[in-house]
Amino acid sequence: MRKFIGVVGLVAAIVPFGGHAGTLAVETSIRPAAKTTGGGAVTRVQMSTSNIGFDRWIDGFRARAAQQGIRASTLDAAFRGVRYNTDVIAKDRNQSEFTKEIWDYLDSAASDTRIKNGKAALRKHRRVLDRIEAHYGVEKEVVVAIWGLESAYGERRGDIPLIEAVSTLAFDGRRGSFFEAQLIAALQILQNGDVAPRNMTGSWAGAMGHTQFIPTSYLSFAVDFTGDGKRDIWSDDPTDALASTAAYLAKSGWRKGMPWGVEVTLPRGFDYTLASRKIQKMPGDWGAAGVKAAGGGNVPDYGSASILLPAGSQGAAFMIFKNFSAIERYNAADAYVIGVGHLSDRIGGAGPIKAGWPRGYTPLSFTQKQEMQRLLTRKGFDTDGDDGIIGPNTINAIRAFQKAAGATPDGYPSEGLMTLLKRR
Repeated sequence: MRKFIGVVGLVAAIVPFGGHAGTLAVETSIRPAAKTTGGGAVTRVQMSTSNIGFDRWIDGFRARAAQQGIRASTLDAAFRGVRYNTDVIAKDRNQSEFTKEIWDYLDSAASDTRIKNGKAALRKHRRVLDRIEAHYGVEKEVVVAIWGLESAYGERRGDIPLIEAVSTLAFDGRRGSFFEAQLIAALQILQNGDVAPRNMTGSWAGAMGHTQFIPTSYLSFAVDFTGDGKRDIWSDDPTDALASTAAYLAKSGWRKGMPWGVEVTLPRGFDYTLASRKIQKMPGDWGAAGVKAAGGGNVPDYGSASILLPAGSQGAAFMIFKNFSAIERYNAADAYVIGVGHLSDRIGGAGPIKAGWPRGYTPLSFTQKQEMQRLLTRKGFDTDGDDGIIGPNTINAIRAFQKAAGATPDGYPSEGLMTLLKRR
């Protein structure tokens, strides 16, 4: 499980993990990816190679690991056969910068296949899922939806040796401190006896098991729900992984009976500056201001809520509640949270999103987003850098500029916005 920055105009990746779908229709895992540099296809490279610098790094790491309680026997077993994995570095350097808009992402996240397979997984594992829901107070449909997005219901768990992947990334140094912490955590997992080194596999970035926990999250949230003395998220039996996901959400503040969000319609003349996570009102107050459920009527009182516009003023609008933030702890991309929430709704029998999307819209490229940020800052609307990531600072700057220019202040980074920026 990885954290990513939420964006408007989603940067996302479809990440297939190898494996065979068996009786289920084939589908891929899907998760938003972090910002990348450069584009183009991933270069095919040798999988693992000898690297003197890497070997020396391991020697130095052994001392640091020992200081944190990792035994020599654990290190010896874990690093047996481990080599510098150039394919992992290639994937890290070429994380998809495929610009996938929110509607395209949701088309995949809640595809007919993923919904069908989710319902089948729910039926197959209903008995254990009912027990998990009763114990942790997290609806089984949400747990299954995360399972579906993270590993296509267990069919794409990843088969890369985790110690090799994480140690390669720790040595590489670009995010060395983060991955060294993951490596220490992975060694603690091995030392605890939850899994053997040969069975500790996952994605190239160190995410493991049915619901793709990174090692530090595993140590914090994984549970032994089967009672066999091991927190086994890797085996074909998904019980511990699903229970661990429910435990994670419960500790992140999940409230049973509350939705993640509700699709709404906005009144004519709506003040788009109110569509902010910082602005929360009770559903009744939003209703008094003309915000209604997409199916008609007022949204029930599920607690304080904000309005989210993932595609600006031209797409669907959602009233989001505290459970949105709980899913966000699992993965911080807005689109991922909406994907989990909407897929869970569909698995539970709800219909598709009612509003249309601006599907004719051409997304801004990474370099265009950087140019947009530079133009905004130059005009006095500071974006706090030009990293090409459309986060809260950039959205606020866009809104401030739009308001000053007499445009709809929806914070959406469109080609129309770029045209307006260049004209003024």
